[in-house]
Amino acid sequence: MRTAYCFDLDGTITSTEILPCIASELGVADEIATLTRITMDGLIPFEASFRLRCLILGQVSPSKVCSIVSEIPIDKSILSFIHENRADAFIVTGNLDIWIRPLLDLCGCRFYSSTGFYDKGLIRVDNVLNKADAIAEIRSLGYDRIVAIGDGANDAPMLYAADVSIAYGGVHSPSSTAKEAASHIVHEGVALCKMLRAL
Repeated sequence: MRTAYCFDLDGTITSTEILPCIASELGVADEIATLTRITMDGLIPFEASFRLRCLILGQVSPSKVCSIVSEIPIDKSILSFIHENRADAFIVTGNLDIWIRPLLDLCGCRFYSSTGFYDKGLIRVDNVLNKADAIAEIRSLGYDRIVAIGDGANDAPMLYAADVSIAYGGVHSPSSTAKEAASHIVHEGVALCKMLRAL
């Protein structure tokens, strides 16, 4: 059976949320963290919240964002699992491709993300990823089974679309929406990878 392993990025592969780290450069880390948290909890729509956060964080230079993101901590056990299963591992993230490139390069697997570009010093969000669409596209690659791992409300469409869905609480408790969509709940990286290897 050919299995695809689909990982959310922020707070799943990474050991912290990425956008608040970028926001620290502007002195608004707490505000962006609060906005990120209530978005993850499903209290406001992901796309509207994400576009607002991009508008605010677009003030940080691309080179500085790259430097900040390069220092984001990664769960080493999950990273090892991705490297071991590189051909069948996917990152499925609502974050912007141009912001997360250092992490994508580190993981070295295929990915689906929101897309954006800089235009005259301003960030332009080209497309905000629908995670269910990403799962459908991955399934079309010939996979018999999709395993999805995520923690926020925006992960719920991906979790519902998967054959095995895991709400992950490595950094903070999974949102109630993610837990409702999940067939399993795991709270630690080593335990997650042990479970993935046993599937």
